[in-house]
Amino acid sequence: MKKLQFPKNFLWGSATSAHQVEGGTNNQWTQWEKDNAQRLADEAKTKWQPWQQEHFPEMFEKENYISGSACDHYNRYEQDFDLAKQLGQNAHRFSIEWSRIEPEEGKFDEKEIEHYRRVLRALRERGIEPFVTLWHWTEPVWFNEKGGWTNKKSAEYFSRFVEKVVGQYKDLVKFWVVINEANVGIGYGYLLGSQPPAKKGLVNFYKAYFNLLSAFKQSNSVIRKINDKAEIGIANSITHYETKIFPGLNYLIVKFIEFFSEYFLRATIPYCTFVGCNYYSRYVISLNKGVVSEKSKTDLGWEIYPKGLYLVLKKLKKYNLPVYITENGLADTKDEKRKEFVVEHLKWMHRAIEEGADVRGYFHWSLLDNFEFPQVRGFWPRFGLVEIDFKTQQRKIRSSTHEYATICKNNALDVE
Repeated sequence: MKKLQFPKNFLWGSATSAHQVEGGTNNQWTQWEKDNAQRLADEAKTKWQPWQQEHFPEMFEKENYISGSACDHYNRYEQDFDLAKQLGQNAHRFSIEWSRIEPEEGKFDEKEIEHYRRVLRALRERGIEPFVTLWHWTEPVWFNEKGGWTNKKSAEYFSRFVEKVVGQYKDLVKFWVVINEANVGIGYGYLLGSQPPAKKGLVNFYKAYFNLLSAFKQSNSVIRKINDKAEIGIANSITHYETKIFPGLNYLIVKFIEFFSEYFLRATIPYCTFVGCNYYSRYVISLNKGVVSEKSKTDLGWEIYPKGLYLVLKKLKKYNLPVYITENGLADTKDEKRKEFVVEHLKWMHRAIEEGADVRGYFHWSLLDNFEFPQVRGFWPRFGLVEIDFKTQQRKIRSSTHEYATICKNNALDVE
């Protein structure tokens, strides 16, 4: 048995986002879910593969697509943080719900501000370092009614929210993840229109994309004025791409894809003190794409490709910034693949560190089963280290989670 030791003071944790776990939110997703739930349930018959439909019949239920009370984390956060502490975690990434803090334009809710202060103190009391996400795809209803990110003043609105939040919690928060997965959130919401705010078209996408980029830059200035020692970054969805089309063009095709997919990251790097990396799988572009075996597939049909994390981390070295794996996980209801998934990804992450990658933390997605976002998958995909019974709100630590807990507690991984 060989022990792979991780760097001193390495951060081990898990991640959540407010709308996906808190319950009782009132943002641009809330009404949209109710209006579109039946349509999404009907479309599941053609959207998902037969094997998925067979194993997850809840995808045909309207209720699957309405977040409702979600995990009731808003009221049970202390219980959930106790579980995180029990599992050896010393860091936690979560988001602050903008629609709670500023439910009406320019009017801040002191009760909700105090709520998140209690959340942050609960983490600190347990020795857990908070990583706070400021935009994880949700916004107040009033913001959406003004056009959302297509409004030329959207960056100004967001930076006002950031100024309020950072000013309130500057003594409790060191790490700020200002933007989560800009490409994914804006792409689905403003280009494809398949999730809130369901605007569609290149013009909407262009406006939203660059307004969000402006929002990050303005927010960076705001945070720096309040606390010049703050750590600032964004969480980027980074996929490992491979092409198998024409031998002489494969390299150029990948570079072309990466140029556009990493544009937001490159544009924000001069303002960041760290890079957040959300890694889930690779994407193979081929005219004769092979079928991924059942063994190496998640419940969502994604290929499990641990080496991709290593390859992504090697590419991120060029930015010369510390890296945190801000999301990495899988949908695995039966909990048959999670243990191996975690071990294999961490082995490759350790190899990247040995070869010079400055990785300082790892956050598994997710601490809890939750309301899964992209294109509104709802409750059926189970990503949690902790299993949630959404009817009773009972929590249960999954068997595979104990392996991750051991790694967290030892800051080391035992391998054959």
